[in-house]
Order: sequence, then C-alpha cells, then structure tokens
Amino acid sequence: MFPAATIDLAERVLTKAREKNIRIATAESCTGGLIAASLTEVAGSSDVVEAGFTVYANEAKTRLLGVPPETIAHYGAVSEDVARAMAKGALDHSRANLSVAVTGIAGPGGGTALKPVGLVHLAAACDGHEVQHQECRFGDIGRSEVRMQTVDAALKLLLRMM
Repeated sequence: MFPAATIDLAERVLTKAREKNIRIATAESCTGGLIAASLTEVAGSSDVVEAGFTVYANEAKTRLLGVPPETIAHYGAVSEDVARAMAKGALDHSRANLSVAVTGIAGPGGGTALKPVGLVHLAAACDGHEVQHQECRFGDIGRSEVRMQTVDAALKLLLRMM
C-alpha cells in the first residue's frame, strides 16, 4: 500500500516513540488519514498510535479538535494557525503526548495565487514544548503525490520532535 521508504520512516517513528514511551495522535485534513494508516501499516503499532482524527471539513476541525472557527475564518483552513491549532487539539482530545497535524491543497483544483496547489502546512505538538510548524510547497505534482509527500514530511517531523 505504501512505498518501502514510507514504511521505513513509519518504523523509525514507532521505534523511537517506544524508546521514549511516547503515544502519537494524528490530525489530518488533506491526507485523509494516510499518516495514521502508514503508522498502523506496521504490525504492533497499537502500543504507540493513540488516535487519528480525519478532519476534512472545517466544522470537523472545530467540533473534534477545538480549532476556533474565527481562526479558520480569518486565516483559512490551509494556514499555519489552523495547523498549529489542529496539532494542539489532537493532544487535548486524546491521551497522546505527541501529535502531528496537516492541512493543505492537494489539487488538482482549489489553489490560488497565495495558496497554490501543493501548499501544505504541518504542525507538531508535544507535551511541554512549543508547537512546531513547517510549510511545504510541493507544487502541482498531482493529488496522490502531494498527499504521499505530506505523509513522509509528517513522519520526518515526528522524528525531529522526539
């Protein structure tokens, strides 16, 4: 289902999380659950993966993760502020102590001059630390490829946070 390189990244995340006794939650919009799926593709991941929130609709971001509707209205769903709020919300609404969140424009449509297809905002939150943000501009490389590149970027961000 996933490329070998992605599974290798997922295994590294899981191994490091086990070593540090970390539980992980994901909050996903443009990837639709693929980050959680990549982690749970690895047998035995249930000792690390706490929860996965697939929050494609703005209302779901608010209802399930507590993202303030005014943040979405002011900055747009694809923004640093919303990604940070999603990552924090995943911690607040689970028993995880590390989370990763993604929101972006996978395409083929939906892009604008300011927010083009391939723009993805990632954020990671960890108990006791400042929420980290990363912006990726993958370009108009195709919907599936934007989503898969986002999965890999999210797994790498989790590794850096541990």
